[in-house]
Amino acid sequence: MEKILNYINGVLQEPHSKGYIDNYEPATGKVYSQVPDSDSYDIQQAVDAARIAFPDWSKTGLEERMMIMLKIADGIQARFDEFVAAESKDNGKTLQLAAAMDIPRAISNFRFYASAAQHFSSESYQTPGLAINYTLRQPVGIVGCISPWNLPLYLFSWKIAPALATGNCIVAKPSEITPYTAYLLSQVCIEAGLPQGVLNIVHGLGGKAGQAIIEHPDIKAISFTGGTETGKRIASTAAPMFKKLSLELGGKNPTLVFADCDFEEAVQQTVRASFTNQGEICLCGSRIFIERPLYEKYKSAFIERVKAMKVGDPNDPSTNLGAIVSIQHQQKVLSYIALAKQEGGKILTGGEEVKLDGRCKEGYFISPTVIEGLDYTCRTQQEEIFGPVVTLTPFDTEEEALTMANSVKYGLASSIWTNDLKRAHRVAEKVEAGIVWINCWLLRDLRTPFGGVKSSGVGSEGGFEAMKFFTEARNICIKN
Repeated sequence: MEKILNYINGVLQEPHSKGYIDNYEPATGKVYSQVPDSDSYDIQQAVDAARIAFPDWSKTGLEERMMIMLKIADGIQARFDEFVAAESKDNGKTLQLAAAMDIPRAISNFRFYASAAQHFSSESYQTPGLAINYTLRQPVGIVGCISPWNLPLYLFSWKIAPALATGNCIVAKPSEITPYTAYLLSQVCIEAGLPQGVLNIVHGLGGKAGQAIIEHPDIKAISFTGGTETGKRIASTAAPMFKKLSLELGGKNPTLVFADCDFEEAVQQTVRASFTNQGEICLCGSRIFIERPLYEKYKSAFIERVKAMKVGDPNDPSTNLGAIVSIQHQQKVLSYIALAKQEGGKILTGGEEVKLDGRCKEGYFISPTVIEGLDYTCRTQQEEIFGPVVTLTPFDTEEEALTMANSVKYGLASSIWTNDLKRAHRVAEKVEAGIVWINCWLLRDLRTPFGGVKSSGVGSEGGFEAMKFFTEARNICIKN
């Protein structure tokens, strides 16, 4: 059985303890590789390597950094099919989704930030007759990047690329549930000639390897994407150490559908927003609020499309929903469906585990589930489920829709469907979310900032916001 290796100081190596964790393929329920069970010793090795590499990498010219990052992007592109197959196998997502979104976006992240490093500028201000002030931006030093299991390489590269571009050295930990494409990235970095110690990828459990990253005194900044409760624990450790923190956390995102929307487009895209990647995207719209005059028509069309979706083998081109990432997560999602019934919800479609034949007979599958009849304050409508489960709720007024949309502790993303331009701007301003899509969903421009409000996070990533996070600003004042 293949053993995934750590990437420390430019070398692929076993964990110091020689201990490993089983890595399951969600579609089959079978172990297919093993992941290093790294600990503080391995993290210390990575920090030591990064410390040695930092003086040279931080002074490396922008063009040379750019060329190395472009080589990394080209290396992923050259092994595109291998990365796609690995992401699908590791996560349970369909091959076509990995090929259309995950791997292309990872390539784009490296290419975008390779270029962004050339255009990242500092401000200068003249105090007439007295002085000139300018801002000097320098790399933080050694930074920690911890990424989640739902979009493994996509979000891993989202953190690594801007950190590299700004001259930092990195100790990174991918999710232990989906480690394989990070391992392939290690190989690509070696092939691309990334200097030793600049990027170190250490695999392992969050409570062990992840915690060692967070509490290490020489790691000056932490970029984390994951659950809100984990984010709280990270903040409780890192904040008293005055580390820089960027935390992209949970979401319970509202979708507001007004009666004057483009109906067919709204139905098609809100189904997509509900169930892409089995609903395992922090940006999925899991609470759908529909203006009452449109409610029955929308519900009927929505259910018809959902019932037509195929749950199946991720390798099958006709599959729409693949496997849930783990048996533990499958059980969590199913428990929320049971809770919805207890809270008085009506299952309109789905609501059950799906058993397949053939190679996937022991895999973790759930039918896409749509529920109505729940009060917006109930647990099913307030707590993050992170699976193929959505609720439908009618509303009568714009104010009522906003009350329900903003009732949760989260504020990550939202979408609004209306052809009334004034309403679109008015509602978008009042929705408590870090990103608001109007008549679209998951349309991202890498130049724009991204981050949540309320319990969905601290700080922003994306565009030059990420470059600012991974640098320290120093004001230089020169008197005339």
